[in-house]
Amino acid sequence: MVTQVDDGATERGVWPTSSSSAPHIMAKMLDALALRPGMRVLEVGTGTGYNAALLAELTGAENVTTVEVDPSLADHARRALEDAGYPVTVVTGDGMRGYRHNAPYDRIIVTAAVREVPYAWVEQLGAGGLILVPWVASFHPDEPLAALEVRADGTAEGRFGAPAWFMPMRSQRLQQQAIRDTETRWAAAGKPEASRYGVTVTADGQRIWLDSPDNPVM
Repeated sequence: MVTQVDDGATERGVWPTSSSSAPHIMAKMLDALALRPGMRVLEVGTGTGYNAALLAELTGAENVTTVEVDPSLADHARRALEDAGYPVTVVTGDGMRGYRHNAPYDRIIVTAAVREVPYAWVEQLGAGGLILVPWVASFHPDEPLAALEVRADGTAEGRFGAPAWFMPMRSQRLQQQAIRDTETRWAAAGKPEASRYGVTVTADGQRIWLDSPDNPVM
């Protein structure tokens, strides 16, 4: 469900810029996080606050931090969560930076699509921590979900899975031509399943690979 059509960064009132995630996608992501009571969770992309309430129910409101870049959305979510009895920490700010004040986290869940994982997220997780993030159509047209595990050496790595189709983060949007180019490259490669792709993130950047980390494609 679309919840905003104007974030000040696109044609006014023309393109959807925020939406409430489909319940089945929320359920799939929460299941993939394997949450337990007491786990510390950072959510990037508060939106309406509904998903933050679910996180609070599973781990405890005191363990949930959620970041929203849009002040009006953040204010609305903060009031709604408080009224519902879930006093999670709602931060108005750039989710690409995470929120170091409440780190370290056990899980980071991102409810907006990216084309690059900021290393700040990796730094704010301990070894064994998990980042769950949807991807824009930069290498595969299905915009798949990535699950990355943080290692003791400070890197994060994982594979892609099912389609997620989230709104992109403001700084991560692609032009329509770039999306068309992605589909052309993917078709030329033989249309590999999204699960054959993976991503490795280090302090020096990231690389997307096909089948093996030794076979980078981006």
